[in-house]
Amino acid sequence: MLDAKKQAPEKSRVLDMHCHVAGIGAGDSGAFLSGKIRNSWKFRVYLRAFGVTQKEIEQKGDALVIKRISEQLTRAKHVGSALLLALDGVIDQAGKLDSRQTEVFIPNLFLATEVAKYDNLYFGASVNPYRHDALHRLEQAKSYGALLLKWLPAIQHIEPSEKKLIPFYEKLVELDLPLLSHAGDEHAFTSANNRLGDPQKLLLPLQVGVTVIVAHAATTGKSQGEDNMQRLLPMFTRYPNLYTDISSLTQINKLRFLPRLLATGIDPTRLLFGSDFPLIATAISSPLFSLFLLPAKTILQLLKIKNPWDQDLQLKLSLGVPAAVLSNAHDLLVKKIATKRPTEN
Repeated sequence: MLDAKKQAPEKSRVLDMHCHVAGIGAGDSGAFLSGKIRNSWKFRVYLRAFGVTQKEIEQKGDALVIKRISEQLTRAKHVGSALLLALDGVIDQAGKLDSRQTEVFIPNLFLATEVAKYDNLYFGASVNPYRHDALHRLEQAKSYGALLLKWLPAIQHIEPSEKKLIPFYEKLVELDLPLLSHAGDEHAFTSANNRLGDPQKLLLPLQVGVTVIVAHAATTGKSQGEDNMQRLLPMFTRYPNLYTDISSLTQINKLRFLPRLLATGIDPTRLLFGSDFPLIATAISSPLFSLFLLPAKTILQLLKIKNPWDQDLQLKLSLGVPAAVLSNAHDLLVKKIATKRPTEN
């Protein structure tokens, strides 16, 4: 699939920095999914993509999901590692988890503990800044080996532009923890406050000095009547600490955005490789949807690639992503991290 001029970097330097996990609380993981999510057709699709069944998880625990991800990734020829993302929930007025409003919760301790068992997995933490002990939780996450912090503002009810979050942002700078924040509309959950998906709401952490990674290049949706991706692009010239990942941009509803992004002449060093797993293992990311963008012969070659990570990587290269982009996430995020076994306190 790759020609001599577009060879992927060494596998060990290709990190998928945007992978999701899920759990139902089996095996005392502390994770949970809302009834709305578990009763949705999406739940069954995600289970298949993770390579598990609900019965297996109930018998062996949520840790099985992480094990199966590692096993699938081991079989990839071009992607060496993946960053798995925790997800904090909605926080109430008392600064504690509001389980009634939270649809998905993946605890840091559970994920960090499981990820530490596998050489090809890294840990991405999630802390809602409205927790009463948010700064302590950031320090804790760093001690667990977190490479970054993940937010999904439209789901976690986070307003990134609030000035009261400045101490939180200052702590991220102190700990050298980049912030990966979703921007653009969110459709994977049953409800979302997409007003919070405006990428320009991330100007405050950028000004404080946080390394900010905007997920999905802020594709889909509008803010103040302007396309969200268009609102993101001018920010790159002002802030050298701004990056974006290209996860999800092979999905049927986002295909038009990748050519647009590349056509802007954006500095390729600001682009980070991510897949949005498990969605790359579902029909939503099939190469067939690129039939009007790529030759039929290329589509057929892509369909023969069975490993979801390899197929996603090759599809993005075929669509024009520079091969050098594939190692950017590794070079930015993989550092000498703590090996301390996570403990709750």
